[in-house]
Amino acid sequence: MSEGKKVYFASDNHLGAPTPKESLPREKKFVAWLDAIKDDAAAIFLIGDLFDFWFEYKTVVPKGFTRTLGKLAEIVDSGIPVYYFVGNHDLWMNGYFEKELGIPVFFKPQDFTIGNASFFIGHGDGLGPGDKGYKRMKKVFTNPFFKWLFRWLHPDIGVKIAQYLSVKNKLISGDDDAKFLGEENEWLAIYSKKKLCEKHRDYFVFGHRHLPLEITLNEKSNYINLGDWIQYYTYGVFDGKVLELKKN
Repeated sequence: MSEGKKVYFASDNHLGAPTPKESLPREKKFVAWLDAIKDDAAAIFLIGDLFDFWFEYKTVVPKGFTRTLGKLAEIVDSGIPVYYFVGNHDLWMNGYFEKELGIPVFFKPQDFTIGNASFFIGHGDGLGPGDKGYKRMKKVFTNPFFKWLFRWLHPDIGVKIAQYLSVKNKLISGDDDAKFLGEENEWLAIYSKKKLCEKHRDYFVFGHRHLPLEITLNEKSNYINLGDWIQYYTYGVFDGKVLELKKN
């Protein structure tokens, strides 16, 4: 990292929910934030569920989100790397971000070294002992046969059905899980402690829980959940020494 530069982390915007009209002010707020941080950003990590629904057909992507996609393209074109981790609402990416925006997309958690600190980064869905509702659904979401069937639906029909389920189905939306469970019961913290037994990381950074959380795992490692851009408008910023949660 260059002196004076920072690395930013954000997750769970769920753009498009509950309706495009209601989502638009949140999108504008997020784009304004991207515009504000680009002057000192060394890199930006988007940790999943940027959209409430995203599915890439062979030649079609969902309509909308022009402000966000344009701003991300501008940032990447300026030389600032952006990294994207899929979440449970945007599992179905298939090359659009890489080809059109120059943004690498990750489908599983990854290790990164930033400055002198080690990070383990992922959306967080389906990890640890909890999240049972989504784990039941994920097998369907990622099944190649079901994805093939969905592609045969006309996009006007498929997207409308998926958007309805994304908002209304509690197993998909995760609304029932968006409450603090206590440090001892937070399943992503439990998962992080287990991963620490395999290899040290200074920071475990996740989204998905929609809760801004900072939990000390041991004297040298911390679990951070980034919150969301629906209720909390929180994000992470690493200045080369410390990762902190801040509110926009």
